[in-house]
Amino acid sequence: MLSRKHLRRAAIAAASCTGILALSAATLWEFDRAFPPPLPAELTVSTEVQDRDGQLLRAFATPDGYWRLETRLDQVDMQFVDMLVTYEDKRFWDHEGVDVLALARAAGQFATSGHIVSGGSTLSMQLARLIEPRESRSLGSKIKQMLRAIQIERRLSKREILERYLTLAPYGGNLEGVRAASLAYFGKEPKRLTVSEAALLVALPQLPEKRRPDRNLKIAHAARDRVLTRMVSSGLLGEHEAARAALDDVAGLRRTLPTLAAHAAYAMLPKAVPGQPLQLTIRKSVQEGLEQVARDAAAKLGPRLSVAMVLADSRTGDILGEVGSANFFDASRSGWIDMTKIVRSPGSTLKPFIYGLAFEQGLVAQETLIDDSPVDFSGYRPKNFDMGYQGDVSIRQALQLSLNVPAIRVLDAVGPTRLMARFRQAGVVPVLPVNEAPGLAIGLGGVGITLRDLVQLYTGLANGGKTHTLHDGTEPANAERTTATILDGQANWQIIDILSGVKPPEGASQRGIAYKTGTSYGYRDAWSVGFDGRYVLGVWVGRPDAGAVPGLSGYVSAAPILFEGFVRSGLAIVPLPGKPPGVFSPRREDLPVTLARFGAGADGLVQATVTEPAPTIVFPPDGARVDLGTSSAETSPLVLKLQGGRAPFRWLANGKPLAGIDRRRTATWQPDGAGYSTLTVIDAAGRAASVKVFVE
Repeated sequence: MLSRKHLRRAAIAAASCTGILALSAATLWEFDRAFPPPLPAELTVSTEVQDRDGQLLRAFATPDGYWRLETRLDQVDMQFVDMLVTYEDKRFWDHEGVDVLALARAAGQFATSGHIVSGGSTLSMQLARLIEPRESRSLGSKIKQMLRAIQIERRLSKREILERYLTLAPYGGNLEGVRAASLAYFGKEPKRLTVSEAALLVALPQLPEKRRPDRNLKIAHAARDRVLTRMVSSGLLGEHEAARAALDDVAGLRRTLPTLAAHAAYAMLPKAVPGQPLQLTIRKSVQEGLEQVARDAAAKLGPRLSVAMVLADSRTGDILGEVGSANFFDASRSGWIDMTKIVRSPGSTLKPFIYGLAFEQGLVAQETLIDDSPVDFSGYRPKNFDMGYQGDVSIRQALQLSLNVPAIRVLDAVGPTRLMARFRQAGVVPVLPVNEAPGLAIGLGGVGITLRDLVQLYTGLANGGKTHTLHDGTEPANAERTTATILDGQANWQIIDILSGVKPPEGASQRGIAYKTGTSYGYRDAWSVGFDGRYVLGVWVGRPDAGAVPGLSGYVSAAPILFEGFVRSGLAIVPLPGKPPGVFSPRREDLPVTLARFGAGADGLVQATVTEPAPTIVFPPDGARVDLGTSSAETSPLVLKLQGGRAPFRWLANGKPLAGIDRRRTATWQPDGAGYSTLTVIDAAGRAASVKVFVE
């Protein structure tokens, strides 16, 4: 039994220990307050530009030159996290910064073997080293790490500690953080990793320079296999699963981080806020497809030529993909210039809106005939692209064939000022030559417009006549966004119906797309703009320095890119709208007299003067006897030729019309038998010529 003396001494000792502990705790508390760990509220990370769904489009290195992407746990494969914790700090979720058992094990291994067998550092201690790099591997540095780890655990949750470690861990070169490493070594975000990939990412931070696979592939391979072995022994992986993972190759290359939507990404930088990603309306999958199409097309087109593309949602105005050049980094193509925003001549791409206004005003129907022949508008003499003329054509044919003279005839009727006013109403202000009023030349590209503005106009065609201001996220926060009417619904459908019948470029299949092409004067710009029931895609091809390119044309150079762009965008084709109620679209024979020919007055008489000579049948001559072998089993056809007249022409044999209406001045007739026959031709102006022949 203890004496009172011994009990008193024990009480004094206990009180002394308690006091010492209290004093130590107070000292540590004061130390913690006086020397807090360097834990900034926000890490210095790479500025990220993301798509509409949060996927990475482009990242910019930190000011000190590192690729360091902020990482959250929900962005990382949880199997990788489990493997990391198991390999580096298996009691991570239980200790408070220092794992005493792990330190004791490491010390014992060092004492018995004379060298370091395993480390005792926790993930919290490793984070302390990352935010405050040590100058040496001394015992003092280790103790400092332990103290810092305890401080960190007092300030951050376990989840926050893991996220900071995953953001700062070194992976070789200027790669920091698991996201940058996964993108560089595997070409993907670390959300879904294979077992092999996860094991490699666990192994790299221990010796990042020695183990980086792009420099030391064999060492990286061996390090990955050691992690797999440890996972088997810890029970996290089965032997067969680890064996299969060990068979996977380790890629010995480092990829560049995504550089999608380069022009838009750079335009977003002034909006950058540290630690906050920037977001565009672009969809990553669409952007990838369009950029690949642009690169492939530029390679085929030849040197110094570039390609620009804009794909927009007509219902919202969101730009889902925009390619400013074929290759941002290609100096030979001036790739740094964003050609979606450069003012260029649009060629014939404005013609649909000219005809649309004419439909609105009731001046034309699709089958209304219009004259395609030389004309003089007070000194302005438009010519067709091929320098030829078709004679009488329907409005539908004139737009589908992109004939210049009919378009200018219609523009003269609707008024260029009215057309420009409609563009301004839709939020687009084309650029006119200095001190010039809108003239007829704007119908053939005598005005400046950007690809982005052109696509905005066409969103009206795809959206029932209503345009939306295009936006991609680079605009100021207070930028005005408007909805306007470019054409009324019925006129809009007439244009859609006509453009949907334009023949696809060679090798392309009809995908339910309506489209229009254009070529600027001097072969400097080739355009193609197309749309389905929702999406609009515009394509520009040319030289950024506005140099002429012989042979460049919208149909040959830009239209194939348009069709391929729709395919590679990955967007499902939305059907074009059906015919709305009340649309007036009669057959030619059912047209009222005032719409039979463009320019007919209220009395039904054609106002334009017929300048062509009357038609004359030059073969066969009148009264000729023609031997076609009617007595034999096979009768040869008779070739008919005429001069003069206005196309198209209708032929009759003995008062019975031959099949079809022909624009050519030659035709063939197969007689029923021998004897006299009367052949007649009637031109578009209603003038006729006849000959009488005897067939043998």
